[in-house]
Amino acid sequence: MDLFALLLSVHILIGLAVIGLVLIQHGKGADMGAAFGSGASGSLFGASGSANFMSRATAVLAAMFFSTSLALSYLASSKPSESTSVMDNAISTQPATAVPATPEVPAPAGSADSRAREIPR
Repeated sequence: MDLFALLLSVHILIGLAVIGLVLIQHGKGADMGAAFGSGASGSLFGASGSANFMSRATAVLAAMFFSTSLALSYLASSKPSESTSVMDNAISTQPATAVPATPEVPAPAGSADSRAREIPR
């Protein structure tokens, strides 16, 4: 398994972990709704306090996601390639087939092409 495939697998797993952590975190807006009816009004406009484990884990995973993105882009740009496009690869792998020549059919007598030939120059 080459380095690019391994790094791509790690990148996908980190991305899924970031998505999962963000979805299960408690939003900051939920405290605001409870503050108007309960006694937690001190946190409405004040500091939110220190970050908990979930937000720190999300920040670490986001930093890892960015670093793997940079590493993948570097590996993809530095990898030498034989051709520049997918179509070049597809054309070069298919065997060449001979195209049968189609006989030229003369134009009908009343067509515009036959009239153009009758005009004197």
